[in-house]
Amino acid sequence: MAFALVGVIGVGSQWLAWRLRLPAIVLMLAAGLVIGPGLGWFVPERDIGPLVRPMISIAVAIILFEGGLTLNFRSLRDEAKGVSRLVFIGAPLGWLFSALALRYGAGMSWESAAVFGGIMIVTGPTVIAPLLRTARLARRPASLLQWEAIVNDPIGALAAVLAFEVVLVMRTAVTVGSAVWELALGIGVALALGAAGAAVVAWGFRKGRVPEYMKVPVLFSLLLAVFAVSDTVLHESGLLAVTVMGIGIANADLPSYAELRRFKEHATILLVSGVFILLAAAIEFDTLAALDWRAVVFVLAVVLVVRPLTVYLSLLGAGVPWREQLLVALTGPRGVVLVAVAGLFGERLADLGVPDGDVVAPLAFVLVAFTVVVHGFTLAPFARMLKLSGGAVPGVLLIGGSRWTLGLAEALRKVDVPVLMADTNHINLRPARAVGLDTYSGDILSESAEHWLELVSYDIVVAATENDAYNTLVATDLGPEFGRDNVYQIMREKNESARHALSSSLTGREFGPEETYAGLQKLMREGWSFRVTRLTEEYGLEEWREKRPHAKVVARVGPQGTTEFIREDEDIRPAPGVRIISMLPPGEEKGTDPEAGHEIAKQAAKNKPGKGSGRPAGKSGSMAGVKAWGPKPGSRPPGGKSGGKSGGKPGGKPPRAA
Repeated sequence: MAFALVGVIGVGSQWLAWRLRLPAIVLMLAAGLVIGPGLGWFVPERDIGPLVRPMISIAVAIILFEGGLTLNFRSLRDEAKGVSRLVFIGAPLGWLFSALALRYGAGMSWESAAVFGGIMIVTGPTVIAPLLRTARLARRPASLLQWEAIVNDPIGALAAVLAFEVVLVMRTAVTVGSAVWELALGIGVALALGAAGAAVVAWGFRKGRVPEYMKVPVLFSLLLAVFAVSDTVLHESGLLAVTVMGIGIANADLPSYAELRRFKEHATILLVSGVFILLAAAIEFDTLAALDWRAVVFVLAVVLVVRPLTVYLSLLGAGVPWREQLLVALTGPRGVVLVAVAGLFGERLADLGVPDGDVVAPLAFVLVAFTVVVHGFTLAPFARMLKLSGGAVPGVLLIGGSRWTLGLAEALRKVDVPVLMADTNHINLRPARAVGLDTYSGDILSESAEHWLELVSYDIVVAATENDAYNTLVATDLGPEFGRDNVYQIMREKNESARHALSSSLTGREFGPEETYAGLQKLMREGWSFRVTRLTEEYGLEEWREKRPHAKVVARVGPQGTTEFIREDEDIRPAPGVRIISMLPPGEEKGTDPEAGHEIAKQAAKNKPGKGSGRPAGKSGSMAGVKAWGPKPGSRPPGGKSGGKSGGKPGGKPPRAA
């Protein structure tokens, strides 16, 4: 029941955070405190006993290994200088400044301050990953925070080991030489084991020595072996070994790399949930109550002085823009590794007779709780304020440059949904560039696209090229990244044939008109156009259906800007403020929607000749509160004239809709 409770509460907290759009770490921390010291339902020492510490150690090792699997050196590029400075300069500076904050802020002895200060180098990969997923940061600051957290994690643990060895020498008869030898041997063994483990995996997988169905079990078993052997030689050196192993595998260019990383990501979500519940439930309120006002001074000093000073000095002259420096400087959450390692060394310091050794663990928990809550609620809005996140409105990634996708892109832009059009043929993107749309010329599945595009700005993928096989490949490859429910694909040729039907796991969701690529292009040539209509209390779905009997619904945009592509036979779920994106035949586009007459009249008055734009006044009531995109029969392709100005000068924006 204890294990079941940890799993249900941990994963349930993450699911609830997703539903409520809240930081998952905050809910997991709160849930652990409620079921542990709050209600007494779960006490780790009582219900699990001696298994708690080894379980946490193995979980942290797997989490670090999964983090190492994401660190591909090719993904660094322009972040390499900043990351190296945060590791080689930031780690020593962080150790020094943290020890000073502990000594003069929290009033701890130099012995405890030196050991705990080393642990505080760690910025928490278990916390950074969920925060980045929620905040949707831009690529470079996200890479800086992720690399720093994962690489500094084992470094922080080893710094604590080094400081503890010094304290041990001072308080026992152990010689300095033996302590230095033990430390050097442990680090050397950890590096060698990690590199050897990565080499064995790469050789075995590349040469076909391991069958496909056994790759994950073999990897998992070898990971545990490397961690255990290294940790036996020098305590906490196993963290360094598994991190090195993960980085080695990430840069080995293995064919099965994507599947391995995906499995480890799923395992990490389970482990992060469980570890946070275990640590929070193990806290005793009496221990926290024993802390005085100096603990508050210490926490504020770490967040407002130590972290910013460390980052700014480390990135001085690194070429990182000031906005990104500010974001990284004010983002330093601590997590599982800090609490776990601090608890271990706090006990060891107390056993050696250090008077304030038993204060280390409560201080660590207070620091973790404060930084998790503060950064959990402030990172996303702070990043948006600095223009370093994907924005509040999720965007749409359109794959394929054509008349139809151009019309859809302009309709989405009309309702303020960010759009990026991508195509392997740059000529297909010329009309999109002419009207000022964001474009990417290249393969969206390439490493270049992953490294250089800010894909965090886009939550939805629409595969709409003329190549059905490529559309299916895009949907299959990007499905796990964007979520299967957020990947759409136009109807395939021969879709109705049983021998050509594909599994739903290989294709995207169908939407809009039941037409193939050729059918959609034919509609555009016949003069069909995209329209956007806003529903209100007075002008609802029934009125819209009555006015537009032949309309083909494509998408529904909610009041908050969330886009949902729907099929013609699906329920639109009408509500005030909802906007419908549809396609209309040429004869129907001249109808009127009463709801928009007032807005059209105001726009017509604004556009009188000689009053600003110089465009002729629009006809009041001639549009349905909407804007049409698409060529008239016999007109030029998009980017030219389409019953009026649709693009203006190349690179400019289309005229605003009435």
